Amino acid sequence: MLLRQSKEKILLGAATESEIKGVSRRNFLGYLGGASALLITAAACKKDDNNTNTGVDLGSGDVGILNYAYALEQLEAAFYTQVILTPYSGISAAESALLTDIRDHEIAHREFFKAALAASAIPALEVDFTSINFSSRDSVLATAKAFEDLGVTAYNGAGKLIVSADYLALAGKIVSVEARHAAYIRDIISNGSFADNTAVDPNGLDLSRTPAQVLAIADTYIKTAINASNLPTN
Repeated sequence: MLLRQSKEKILLGAATESEIKGVSRRNFLGYLGGASALLITAAACKKDDNNTNTGVDLGSGDVGILNYAYALEQLEAAFYTQVILTPYSGISAAESALLTDIRDHEIAHREFFKAALAASAIPALEVDFTSINFSSRDSVLATAKAFEDLGVTAYNGAGKLIVSADYLALAGKIVSVEARHAAYIRDIISNGSFADNTAVDPNGLDLSRTPAQVLAIADTYIKTAINASNLPTN
């Protein structure tokens, strides 16, 4: 019988000991580097408590964009954590090793945003992965492809909304890793598809999506209501 994840809600946000295995403290602190102090300063700005919209408020300005990225990293980290906890049937040693590396990257990204945003970080989100068959290679890899492609387009679309050049540089470093993930996942599904016309436009540029477009897609898996109405739009 194919195993499917139960409908029990999954809480995101806090890394467990099993999750962070392979992500050393030295590497994590090195990833934070001097950027954490910069981000913590921006996170000190309070979010708009008078917003009448419902859901977890991402906030406004650069802090809102960072929380937006944090929400997506929570989703990806939770997905790959489940993939490694319940490997799909027939997974190869090479696939397991590389998917574990991707899990560790996503956890590092998630924990980076959580630590840097400090008190302004959104809470742990709830997800529902019941539509994913974690025993099926096709189901897992198709979802991984969708998440990685979504992540790349999300960072690409949010870049123009970031005011701080330092934050933009950080986003560029993270999106480049997400693009590496996307290329790998695409190639193990179909060799040579890493940069086909579903990912790259005729000008040779990666596609992009607005936060509203991205969150509408991610809503299938994120159970927690998210209020993105205060995010910058231009």
